[in-house]
Formats: sequence, structure tokens, C-alpha cells
Amino acid sequence: MPNLTVKQVNILAKSKPSKTSDGNGLLFVVPNRGEPYWSLRYSFNGKRREKSLGKFEELTLAEARGEAETIRAMLREGVDPLSLSSLTKHSGMTFNELFRDMYENKLLKRLERPDIPKSKYDREIAKFIGHLKVEQVNAFHIRDILNIITDSGRPTVANDVLDLLNNLFKHAIQLNITLNNPASAFGYKDAGGHEPSRQRALTNVEIEQAFSIFRKYPESFTRDNYLACCLLVVLGVRKSELIQAPWSEFDLDNAVWHLPKERTKKKFRAIKIPLPPLAVEWLKELKVRSHGSDYVFPARRKSKKPYMGPDTINSAINSLFGIDKSKKIPPPNRMGDLEHFRVHDLRRTFRSIGSELKFQDDHLERCLNHKISKLDEIYNKHDFFEQRKEIHRVIANYLKPLISPIDLAV
Repeated sequence: MPNLTVKQVNILAKSKPSKTSDGNGLLFVVPNRGEPYWSLRYSFNGKRREKSLGKFEELTLAEARGEAETIRAMLREGVDPLSLSSLTKHSGMTFNELFRDMYENKLLKRLERPDIPKSKYDREIAKFIGHLKVEQVNAFHIRDILNIITDSGRPTVANDVLDLLNNLFKHAIQLNITLNNPASAFGYKDAGGHEPSRQRALTNVEIEQAFSIFRKYPESFTRDNYLACCLLVVLGVRKSELIQAPWSEFDLDNAVWHLPKERTKKKFRAIKIPLPPLAVEWLKELKVRSHGSDYVFPARRKSKKPYMGPDTINSAINSLFGIDKSKKIPPPNRMGDLEHFRVHDLRRTFRSIGSELKFQDDHLERCLNHKISKLDEIYNKHDFFEQRKEIHRVIANYLKPLISPIDLAV
């Protein structure tokens, strides 16, 4: 039951500083300084809060009780009125502005490759909802974006875009731009579906077929691309570790590549990679081809980065398979019945060949710079350099007739 009367409120407004309850959290406050006002105390997510409703001269007792009941209704719907009131400070922000804020304040600071989510946003999201205010974007927009991507046969991209949209709305909620995340209603089943881990590794026949086709079409699969694939399948390193490598990391005289911790995945661990003689010869050719660049694979076109682009080799492989999303008429399939593969599958191929040749698993895992166990980084400081040197030498000789025939061997 309400406790105050209009007469009592009028008397209190002229009295000493005080807080008087009208019941159910509604207070009439006479401050030490300033004008008397109405406020409402409430709890939200276990936290005590208080919201000002208006000044005494602006709200009658009945109006204050009405404002309080409106807020209680919002609380029953799970909406915090303090958060809602702060939305007006950021109202009008477009989705493009939201992404720019997240990119500058989170992605650039936390991700090794912030260009990847930026590219996905620019290609898949911006043209549809970038111009809209954040609060205007609803579940229909999300559904349409996901459907367009999945209908184009790119389930992995659809899943990535759904993750990006969820993160964008979470960022908007943190900034008090909105309280709603329409992307949260969608799962991977609504996007690209469950993605099983890739198991693709090339057989000897497939290796020979692929590299022979690479050599046959040098106009679309350049010599740099070819030598990069040779090094990847012989060394088992990650694509980014190789194509971003500066010459300063290589000691060709002693046949060692010093890969620093900062350039490994998740900055895990620095590693000395022994280079087999065949790899040294390829690198010497690349040294000539780099024309004095600081990088093994310098950018051949104007670019923000001084080294080869992250999609260059995969795009070249896709083109030989007749896959090119940038062209209305796809190129012919040069690969015949060969099953599609990606650059990273060459790393898996290296590991499979090592197992086939009966090398120890822990030595092969160290070649890949993987953790052998959860305690590996703490207790296992042996890098098996000599064992890895033999592994790379044997695998290079094993693959030489398949990837580097006499007429093209350097």
C-alpha cells in the first residue's frame, strides 16, 4: 500500500534533507543541495540499483507512481531501465560504425589476423545492413544474409559470418547501443551446418598429378607458388609462417630456419627448422627471384603488406580446379578427377608421409611444432633437432621424384 499523501509530500519538500518511502521502492528524496525529486530502488541480476524518475515540480505523486509502475513492468520483462536510458546516448549508430568500433578497439588488439573478419564483414555483411542503425537490424536480416551465403555453396563462410554477427551484437550490448541480439536465435544448423575436421591428405599419385598440373600451367600457377608448395609439403610448416617469412630468419649456409615464437600459431614456441638440401636449393632460387626484397615471397602487386597475400596460393589452386567466385564464367577444371585440396592439406600430407615412413609420432609432432601433451611446454625442452633433420631429409628425397623432376630441379 502507498504510504505518502499529497499533503505529506508538499511538507517534506520544504523540510530537511531526507528519503521517504512511498512503498515498493518508490522514494521521495530531499537532497542536501538541489531540488527534491522522485527515485525508484530496484534489484536487477542480484544488484541493487536506483533510478531517478523526475523532479518534484515536474511529477505529481500520482505521476511518480505511474512512472514507477512502468519501470516495474520493464523489469518483469528482463529489461534494466538504467541500461535502456543510456541507449539514447548512442542511438543512431549504424552497423558499419559498430563494426569500425569493434575493429579498432578489439580486433586490432586481440587478433593476429584482424583482416580476416574485416574481409568477411566487407564482403558478406556491409552491403546488406551496414547502412542501417543497429537497432533496426532484426532476425529477418540475419536469416537473409545466412541464406545468401549458404545458397552460394559456402557453408564455412556462413558459419564464420554468424559468429561475427553474434560478436558484433555482443559488442553493441556492451556499448549500451541495444539490448537485443537477433543473431543469437540462429545456430550452425541455420548457417553452414556442423563442420567436421578436415582429413584431406594427398596420396603419392595425387601429389605427382597435382604438381605436374602446377608445372603445366605456369601462367596461372606461378613459379613462386610452385616453390612455396614444394617447401610446404617438405617442411610441414604453416602457410602463414612460410609466405610471411623474412630472409633474416634463414641461415642457408648452415641449412637452418630460425622461426621466432612471435610468428608461430598463438605465439606458441620458437623453433629451429632443419632445411634438407633440396629445400636449400629452392630457397636459393627464391633469393634470386625476390630481387633484393626482405621477404622470401614478396608481394608482386601493390599491397599494404610487403609479402605474398594469404589467399594467393589457395586462389591459384582453386582456379585450376575451375573455382573462381570473382568471375561470372568459371575457368575450366584443369585438375581432372583429382579431389579438391587446400594449401593446409599439404601440411597434413607431410605428417601422413612421416607416419608411413615409420618415424616416431613425437618427433613428427615436433616437426609440426605441436604440443605433444598438456605439460609439453613446461617440461619437455628437447626439440629433437637431429631427429627432425633426418625426417625432413628423408621426406624430401621421398618426394623429389614426385614434385621436382630432373628437368625442373634447381
